[in-house]
Amino acid sequence: MKKPGLAIIGLGPAALPHAKSLVDLQGKVDVIWAASRTKERTEEFSKSFPFPVTNDVDAAIADPAVDIVLVLTPANAHLEIAEKSFAAGKHVLLEKPLDITLQRAEQIVSRGRASGLTFGVVLQHRFRPASLRLRQALEDKSLGDVQATSLRVPWWRPQSYYDEGGRGTFARDGGGVLLSQAIHALDLFRSLLPISTIVASQVRTTALHRMESEDHVTALMTLANGAPASLLATTAAFPGFPETLEITGSLGSAHLVGGALKLSWLDGHEEIIEAEGKSGSGANIMDFPHDAHRALIADFLAAVAEKRDPIVTGEEALATQKFIGDIIRADPSNLQPV
Repeated sequence: MKKPGLAIIGLGPAALPHAKSLVDLQGKVDVIWAASRTKERTEEFSKSFPFPVTNDVDAAIADPAVDIVLVLTPANAHLEIAEKSFAAGKHVLLEKPLDITLQRAEQIVSRGRASGLTFGVVLQHRFRPASLRLRQALEDKSLGDVQATSLRVPWWRPQSYYDEGGRGTFARDGGGVLLSQAIHALDLFRSLLPISTIVASQVRTTALHRMESEDHVTALMTLANGAPASLLATTAAFPGFPETLEITGSLGSAHLVGGALKLSWLDGHEEIIEAEGKSGSGANIMDFPHDAHRALIADFLAAVAEKRDPIVTGEEALATQKFIGDIIRADPSNLQPV
């Protein structure tokens, strides 16, 4: 069977784990183009990866040899590129978040579903081995009934990060720590532990950053089963620490720290899954392995071949973006757009 052709659109920092993954997966997919409208980006990218580059994004999308478009641009360009790709008959794999507003996000998901093409979103934390094992433990109820849970994302980004290219603005990113950094942990959390209510939240920008959107959020929530849940998400926790999900069950507990998992049962036995590497929680935003990206892309390629939905569908990503909007709206003093 002929390998599908793929075009990468957007060659900023987010392209690194994807490009590494596509090198690993070259037996399953051909990268036809790596495209950016910025000449400096294509020149720099070509020094590290053996893929043809172009500054003509529209031509890369329209190329008959391209079956799949991998969109890695800033969020505010997602709708335009996704619409062009669907119109050209291309399957689309889109970097998180869907877009900068819920309305635009809903439009992308609607267009993707109506197209009949395969559409997926890059929320790769679901593919970590520790995440997969935790999902299994919750589904088979080996930890018993969930009694309480907390999610902490105590990351750090220096001011220089937000000074670059409009990062942290509503016009480019759609928001701050929730939509740009904590979205991966929030997506995993929401997919594992359905939420009933956001009881209250505080959405703030600390004195550590000069930025338009939020860098510090806390929230109290109630799970679907009535158990309490709490959230802390920030990019103001120097020097940055791995995200941590703690779950208290009636038969044991789970501690997911970055990509490492420890399951502890009341009868005394334990299970540990080691992390593959760091989680990009500090100033070096790309300081993490690309294993989860590779697994997500492999699932998307299989979904295209099998004519099925990928594991992370547009609807799943939209539910996470709505969850983020609910957290923001739960702070009556916060007036940022959602």
